[in-house]
Amino acid sequence: MKKHEINGIRLFSALTDACWREKYTSQRFIKDIIAGITVGIIAIPLAMALAIGSGVPPQYGLYTSAVAGIVIALSGGSRFSVSGPTAAFVVILYPVSQQFGLSGLLIATMMSGVFLVCMGMARFGRLIEYIPLSVTLGFTSGIAITIATMQVKDLFGLAMTEVPENYIGKVLALAQAMPTLDYGDTLIAIVTLVVLIWWPKLGLRVPGHLPALLAGSLVMVILATFDHQVATIGSRFSYLLADGTQGAGIPPILPQFLLPWNLPAADGTTPDLSWNMLSALLPAAFSMAMLGAIESLLCAVVLDGMTGKKHHSNNELVGQGLGNIVAPFFGGITATAAIARSAANVRAGATSPVSAVVHSLLVILALLVLAPWLSYLPLAAMASLLLIVAWNMSEGHKVVYLLRRAPKDDIIVMLLCMSLTVLFDMVIAITIGIVLASLLFMRRIARMTRLSELHVGQAENMLVMRVNGPLFFAAAERLFTELMESSEDYPTIILQWDAVPVLDAGGLNAFLRFIDLLPTGKHLVITDIPFQPLKTLARARVKPINGRLSFFHTLPEAIKSLRD
Repeated sequence: MKKHEINGIRLFSALTDACWREKYTSQRFIKDIIAGITVGIIAIPLAMALAIGSGVPPQYGLYTSAVAGIVIALSGGSRFSVSGPTAAFVVILYPVSQQFGLSGLLIATMMSGVFLVCMGMARFGRLIEYIPLSVTLGFTSGIAITIATMQVKDLFGLAMTEVPENYIGKVLALAQAMPTLDYGDTLIAIVTLVVLIWWPKLGLRVPGHLPALLAGSLVMVILATFDHQVATIGSRFSYLLADGTQGAGIPPILPQFLLPWNLPAADGTTPDLSWNMLSALLPAAFSMAMLGAIESLLCAVVLDGMTGKKHHSNNELVGQGLGNIVAPFFGGITATAAIARSAANVRAGATSPVSAVVHSLLVILALLVLAPWLSYLPLAAMASLLLIVAWNMSEGHKVVYLLRRAPKDDIIVMLLCMSLTVLFDMVIAITIGIVLASLLFMRRIARMTRLSELHVGQAENMLVMRVNGPLFFAAAERLFTELMESSEDYPTIILQWDAVPVLDAGGLNAFLRFIDLLPTGKHLVITDIPFQPLKTLARARVKPINGRLSFFHTLPEAIKSLRD
């Protein structure tokens, strides 16, 4: 059996989290039910708001929480994660839904699921550790700014026939539409925001999402008594069932099995599932997969810190991939682990993935029982809910702390990632951010590699220097140039390498060129070589050269031999 097949079998055999092997008692089950109900109350309005923000009817957000939430909970690698639609995806999903319709969005979601499964099978789960904080803060803050901007239209009830796709054009269009502000929508938004902001200060265990929406709906009812109508889910969205039944708002039915490529595209026609279409959706699908991987693994790390448990990163990627492959066949859009809902799950006392399953079952129950009532929710209140989500996602306190305390390199990377995310695209921002952060990091490390002279009582014709830091391509050339200048008056040069952890190909090339450039009669001695540089020299077959290059185990041994 091939090695990759064995790894795949091991990975799938480990999909079941350790919590399933622990004794599952009735007390744990009760705790999971309570936690699941708590998170479900939070998830229902959020799922609808995020679906609306992504450019699709609200029921598809509920389908996502219901289907993907169960699949990921049972197959993922974090026992406390709660998955569903998240705010981070809005900026990616909205352009796809506008250009390709619901059909294209579901197909892209399936493709992103395949990417995630491949990433998990290839054991890429630990690569999240190599994304700097400045990059993650930059693109999450940029996404938060974009989401907040997208809510301005519904927050103030602005009359806009079309919203430009680019950010600058969007801001200008919103500014021009401000004279059309509707005081009813604005009042609902303000009341909802006030409740959302002040509710946590009351110290109640009931989440503030539901009371805030109820308060906004109450304002809507009061306005209706004065014949002032505002936009609601029912007034903007409608549905058509297979039996010809048509209604407003959300259909009170369970998620139905469907083939995504048979749904109408943005222009109302059935899309042609071709290689050209898949190629057009590929960049968006890859963006979804990358963001889903980052978001879910960051969430798992946060939960590990809250609970003291340990997640399985590769299993989590596979579970997220399976959820995003299965969910589109039931109308589910892109899903990933939601940090806010998962943290609420832990604080509510969850002990296993059962709580996430209960949360999904509650969403399904809401579809069947509360669908007619959910249609009356005002869009301004939903926009307020997304505005608070965007603020929490931005992690403003961390951004301020980084701006005040971090090195200039990290500040530059964060601001660049934030700007690129807002003005262009998240993938561009992450790619450029990681490349720039890597280059700045290498420059920082290269500056740490330096020469220091050792005074060990040697004869006047010996220069003894210690190399501190890695001899890699960014530092070696400068270091050996300095050494050439400082050793002009010494026939013998001794270099102690005990503080050289790494010698790469660039460092080896600079070292060999230094030897070639040594004037006739000069002798270079290398001592105290660690294992990795020694291995590199051995692979390059670097050997002593009589009277020109010598190697010794220790510095005292080299000095004694040269004196003798």
